[in-house]
Amino acid sequence: MEPKSDDGSSNIRVRLLDNYGRIEDNTISGPTSFSRTCFNGLNALSGVGILSVPYALASGGWLSLIFLFIIAISTYYTSLLIQRCMDIDPTIRNYPDIGERAFGTMGRMLVSTTMNVELYMVVTGFLILEGDNLQNLFGDHIQLQIFGLDGKQCFVIIISLIILPTVWLNNMRILSYISASGVLASIVLLASILWAALFDGIGFQTSQTHFINWKGMPTAISLYAFCYCAHPVFPTLYTSMINPKKFSKVMFVCFLLCTISYASMAIVGYLMFGPSVFSQITLNLPTNKISSKVAIYTTLVNPIAKYSLMIKPLENSIENQVPIHYKTRVCILLIRTALVISTVIVALAIPFFGYLMSLVGAFLSVTASIVLPCLCFLKISGIYQRQGFEQVYIVGIVIMGIAIMLVGTYTSVLQIISHL
Repeated sequence: MEPKSDDGSSNIRVRLLDNYGRIEDNTISGPTSFSRTCFNGLNALSGVGILSVPYALASGGWLSLIFLFIIAISTYYTSLLIQRCMDIDPTIRNYPDIGERAFGTMGRMLVSTTMNVELYMVVTGFLILEGDNLQNLFGDHIQLQIFGLDGKQCFVIIISLIILPTVWLNNMRILSYISASGVLASIVLLASILWAALFDGIGFQTSQTHFINWKGMPTAISLYAFCYCAHPVFPTLYTSMINPKKFSKVMFVCFLLCTISYASMAIVGYLMFGPSVFSQITLNLPTNKISSKVAIYTTLVNPIAKYSLMIKPLENSIENQVPIHYKTRVCILLIRTALVISTVIVALAIPFFGYLMSLVGAFLSVTASIVLPCLCFLKISGIYQRQGFEQVYIVGIVIMGIAIMLVGTYTSVLQIISHL
């Protein structure tokens, strides 16, 4: 049965490729409007990375902002490559499908593994973030110590117990509405920090900033890459649109607004605290100010709401491997509980938010958002067989991505080891 458009007519997918793998025409039916898709895209792109961009700028100096814009442009372009891959093959519905279409079963396995490990490390970062900010907010008033664990570690465990019931849920519709507050949370966070600078006496420290710091540049670039790690959800956004021809415009709006938000937070945060800014800017804020409390509480609520949604694909991947006769409700609850416990253990073992997110950005985000879309498009479109400007441009992006991945991963691992 053919899908129907709003006026009752059938929608036909017409796919004519030119010599460069571009689509001449296509029409796809979907339930989501342009504005709602923009909102969903902004929610996917605007995450906890906004807390670390001032630290990234402090690590690399003012010149590192160039790399923020380079990564933004590159990841915007690779999001369009994902669209073009899906236009070539109408059976593609998600990111692993693209990997399979390009490189077979191994390609699907590589994309799925990269996605799942990235999601696992991101939700682990959520727990570290929660522990850091709760300790900063209540550490002077509430002294916690359980089984030899310090206050921050106890807060991580408490937060995990709050999150655990949400992970047990199968119906995620209510939580998806809560997590949609991510866009608003980023705006509130930026406004609160700017208010703290202008009206709460923190001010700006322009004399303490640096133009460039080559030693910290790998960390800066890796954290910038972490800010643009939403590519695995773009195929879902594309297939849900009423008019997928406007997907490129959606991506342009999302990347433009998020880049403005990230750059603004980086500049304001670096001017406020200079090289002393922490890996989460909320840790620098005085907790006795209303604006600071608004920023910190906003930071705390968002990860709690998003944890279960972010880890859902990993849950599904594990549960799909369980034999059907063992797939009882009790077994599923045990799997999900064990998954949460494992993220708690990692968060307690590696409690370094900035370094962990730098590692995720360098190794996983660069792979999923820069390298894989380029390689998959080259293979699916067949453009690798023809010499031309776009082929050279794509290969250049791949080389840049691999360089960031190698240098950034090496630097992040060394930083984590030195602080263990």
